[in-house]
Amino acid sequence: MGQNSFDFRRIAEGYKDRPFLHKQVIERFRREVTNQEFARGLDAGCGAGLSSRALKRICRHVTGADLSDEMVKAAREMCEDREGYDFIVSRAEEIPAVEGGYDIVSAAGAAPWIEMGAFLGNLRKIMCEEGYVLIYDFGISDRMKENGSYTEWWHEAYLKEFPRPFRNEHVWTAEDVRPYGFSMLGQEQYEMEYEFDKDSFVRFMMLQSNVNAKIEGEGRDAEEVKKWLEQSLAPVFHKEKETLLFTGYSWYIKREGADFG
Repeated sequence: MGQNSFDFRRIAEGYKDRPFLHKQVIERFRREVTNQEFARGLDAGCGAGLSSRALKRICRHVTGADLSDEMVKAAREMCEDREGYDFIVSRAEEIPAVEGGYDIVSAAGAAPWIEMGAFLGNLRKIMCEEGYVLIYDFGISDRMKENGSYTEWWHEAYLKEFPRPFRNEHVWTAEDVRPYGFSMLGQEQYEMEYEFDKDSFVRFMMLQSNVNAKIEGEGRDAEEVKKWLEQSLAPVFHKEKETLLFTGYSWYIKREGADFG
């Protein structure tokens, strides 16, 4: 699935209700890198706006950019009652400059879908000197706390019914970013927890790339997929709510001065 796969209203609307774990990533950035407040932030690949809301916690103004018209519409709806946002439709590699430049750029879940060299080359032009770049993502794992039946469901049912589509999982290195005038400050991996009841978990799973590849990519009926999830997950939810483990990563990058290299 490419970036255009997310240009569907069903997915954009669903993304507004995804777990708001992004704020935990921003708090981690505060602890590990800097606790300063920024004037202007850019959220590249903003999706439905959750990552923009998280970035706003450390910025006075946030610009969200996404290739998908539907995602940008959803982001505007999510933030319409909040001040300090604007949203544009743009490829991550072509986001235009603003007066004064961006102090910090975040990209949540965007790394597999963007061309690294073109992205960093453009950021070099539109960012302030010594600005920060936060690349991060988090995804569901095959583990629920104290629930081995979920792990069995994941491997023996879900992945067989909905194989994982290809995605570029290259981990950017210091050597990758240096030619574009950036330094890698650090990289870390971590786990986060989130509670789901069965219905909310089914809604969440309907947005996974594995499932989207079958519905939007191959034309499988969405209601049929939903029923399959509901029936197959019935034995997994022993309690009203189960705690899912998410695995996440963050890459902390800094724009070097004008005389880099």
